[in-house]
Amino acid sequence: MAEPIISVSGLRGVIGESLSPLTAMRYVAAFSAVVPKGEILVARDGRQSGRMLADAVHAALNALGRTTVDADVLPTPTTGVLLRRLGCAGGVQITASHNPMQYNGLKLFSAQGRVVPNHLGAQILEAYREGNIPWVSHWDVGDRTTCTEKHEHHLLAILKRVEVERIRQRRFRVLLDANHGAGAALGQRLLESLGCDVIVLGGLSDGRFDHPPEPLAENVVSVCESVARHKVDAGFCQDPDADRLALIDETGRYVGEEYTVAICINHVLQRQRGPIVVNCASSRVNDDIARRYGVPLFRSAVGEPNVVDCMLEHNAVFGGEGNGGPIDPQVGLVRDSFVGMALVLDAMAARGMKLSQLADELPRYHIVKSKATVPPEKVPAALDALEKHFAESVPDRLDGLRLDWPDRWLLVRPSNTEPVVRVIAEAPTAEQARQLANAAAEIIKRHG
Repeated sequence: MAEPIISVSGLRGVIGESLSPLTAMRYVAAFSAVVPKGEILVARDGRQSGRMLADAVHAALNALGRTTVDADVLPTPTTGVLLRRLGCAGGVQITASHNPMQYNGLKLFSAQGRVVPNHLGAQILEAYREGNIPWVSHWDVGDRTTCTEKHEHHLLAILKRVEVERIRQRRFRVLLDANHGAGAALGQRLLESLGCDVIVLGGLSDGRFDHPPEPLAENVVSVCESVARHKVDAGFCQDPDADRLALIDETGRYVGEEYTVAICINHVLQRQRGPIVVNCASSRVNDDIARRYGVPLFRSAVGEPNVVDCMLEHNAVFGGEGNGGPIDPQVGLVRDSFVGMALVLDAMAARGMKLSQLADELPRYHIVKSKATVPPEKVPAALDALEKHFAESVPDRLDGLRLDWPDRWLLVRPSNTEPVVRVIAEAPTAEQARQLANAAAEIIKRHG
């Protein structure tokens, strides 16, 4: 079989091609070798292959002497909250996030209830490659228990972060597009707890997606039409493991993922001032909001573990990634679509504004993303050429190369999983962003 795509925080691959039960078992065996003694929580999104992989993961961990806790279908952010509540030594979330249905994967959690930090992930990866698996005798095989109280603590933690009665008084009508992922049960329960009249699309967690699973504008056209047709106040689109959220306003306009975190930050800072953290590929609108409230904004390298590390380092009041992943440290250290929904509704209720108004009051930028094939050994020369060509910009090498101007920026970073560099440009207009990305691509092509 082909090798799965492996990073320091997990792996993913195509079932039957690059991801098999044996691969999953070897990977969680490496995880078990690195994390402290204790129970391991195992959960999954709704994909058809999820139960099969879960059985393999439980079997491997039990055969290593570990007791496992079976949470079955569970959103990724809920896994983080639950394993911390149960005092587990770690967790395995079986999900391929936004990848197509033939994919699946494993995302690893530490006892902090977060995706494993890079240093721990590197140890796990080393153990996986060494392949030494210390199976135990029949005397020491671990147990498999079932968790029945799954959503309660996550739900309560979110409700504590908003003015519940104020939201209930507005009696919002909302649409939740769970797209047959893991988010429908908790999403509906949360929204109904907030007094909303809820329409759910794709509520059965069976992985049979109604549209491509990444909640991008081109993938949720039918959802936008449903929002307009049903005359709801807001549309919420989740990815399959419910850690990302895209917004659709009351007119059926796709507000997008970038503005999920921005609207949340703008609302949180009105009641609690303090540092915020986003990754270096997130929109400049977050910088504008931070300046408005006079608080520091810190940027991390791309990747949820990097954002969380930076949040902990600076004691951030809020953070996230521009792909629709808000992180509220008072709820959990995981990107969380449910936090996003609650805070957006809280902002609408607090200010008596429509979702379209909350979005339109923020500065508007446009992001263009592309990629270029570059052999890894030629990436440094390509980045040096870009920095030299755009000498008037402010360079930063935190993650690849980011170049900043007063009203736009460019990020070029090598992929961790394939021989390409990713090019992201943001500017006041889509055409300006496209021109900047195209100029960068030409330079990369000449030097790559």
